[in-house]
Amino acid sequence: MNKNNFSEKHLLLAKFAKAISHPVRIYILEKLSKMNSCCYSGDIALELKVGRSSLSQHLKELKLAGLIQGEIEPPFIKYCINRENWQIAKQLFKEFFIE
Repeated sequence: MNKNNFSEKHLLLAKFAKAISHPVRIYILEKLSKMNSCCYSGDIALELKVGRSSLSQHLKELKLAGLIQGEIEPPFIKYCINRENWQIAKQLFKEFFIE
């Protein structure tokens, strides 16, 4: 426990919750979690009809939370769900809502 009595589980769940706190990010996670391969950010921008700078910020938030991972293949960036952290997030939310 840290000085505020929050466990690592609390902190991780809060980090994931913050990352999914926008409908665009939820859409991105839903899309990527159903794919067997990665998706290029340009394709996501066209599909969502959001500005590239806005999309970039949403992708950055998801990446910082560890829910997605990116790979640069100049001039493109492709993103995939981080399967390990996605499973952890799902389990933490499941436990949270059951308790």
